Amino acid sequence: MPTPVTSAAFRPAPYLPQDLPQHTVLVVASRDGLAESAHYGSAIATAPDGSTLAAAGSPLAPFYPRSSLKPLQAVALVRAGLQLPARLLALTASSHSGAAQHRDGALEILEMHGLTPDDLENSADLPYGQAEREDWLRAGGSPTQLAQNCSGKHASMVATCRINGWPVKGYLDPAHPLQQLVARTVIDLTGEEPFGLSTDGCGTPLFSLTLRGMASAFGRIASAASSAKGGGANDGAVAPLSAEAAVGLAMQQHPDMVAGERRDVTELMRRLPGAVAKDGFEGVQLVGLPDGRAVAVKISDGGDRARMPATVRVLESLGLDPAPSSDLGVLPVFGGGRPVGVLQATDFLS
Repeated sequence: MPTPVTSAAFRPAPYLPQDLPQHTVLVVASRDGLAESAHYGSAIATAPDGSTLAAAGSPLAPFYPRSSLKPLQAVALVRAGLQLPARLLALTASSHSGAAQHRDGALEILEMHGLTPDDLENSADLPYGQAEREDWLRAGGSPTQLAQNCSGKHASMVATCRINGWPVKGYLDPAHPLQQLVARTVIDLTGEEPFGLSTDGCGTPLFSLTLRGMASAFGRIASAASSAKGGGANDGAVAPLSAEAAVGLAMQQHPDMVAGERRDVTELMRRLPGAVAKDGFEGVQLVGLPDGRAVAVKISDGGDRARMPATVRVLESLGLDPAPSSDLGVLPVFGGGRPVGVLQATDFLS
């Protein structure tokens, strides 16, 4: 793997327009009929075999999947022997809002394996969800590693180290056995060699991949979960779940642990039974479907508000309607406290 980019090694470089992905306009915000803002980006829908069904922009340009990588990391941990109740495995793949059930769940994972919050090496932060953050502050809370939205993943990472007899300290080092396993799993699920390696906001190694590769991985996870739900019995015996199926089923069964109440990713999975969905900072959204198809979206400017409208448009092109009440695919633009416009996707796949 390439040497990770850290704050000590990073050197800013000038970028010319020809060096950037050729994104296209995915989402427009209009105010009283005038296009006020436009969000560029790229998107892809893949078939179960990973081939392209629809695309826009530059879906083969390397990008950082950020927290949408967590389900793939969770698969690696399960392959390494991690066994958790479904709600805690869903938390492993989460960017949670920091509600009590999320913080308590991360602590439960640690305590199950004889560990404490002192063993975590993720960054400290306030809860991610607005309501959860306000409640936390009113109660006198301050930034902690358990409140940080990646604490479920980190708790499961140190638990996996304990299970395998690997050093807990330094588990975020790209050369650590845990992270080497994650790297091999990412390559297996995406079918891609990472274009580069960096460091995510919480401190974990972060791979640059393509939208097509990430979509293929999510399609595999969702279809594995669907196959597991469909049976698997042979002469009365049920085959053990694959790691992909275990992670996919956990996320489907506990979408509130993957994100939280009032979060669009949680709502999307509730509206699309059998789907596996995960967002990521800088405008990233992945959705795997039970038949193995998948959708991947990257918003060029990192604007989070454009992520779901673009995703809904691609899902609609596949014959799915996750936003019947138009609160995911079309969002209001307000003026004086009343709607005066909309944020909605363009016909970028036409």
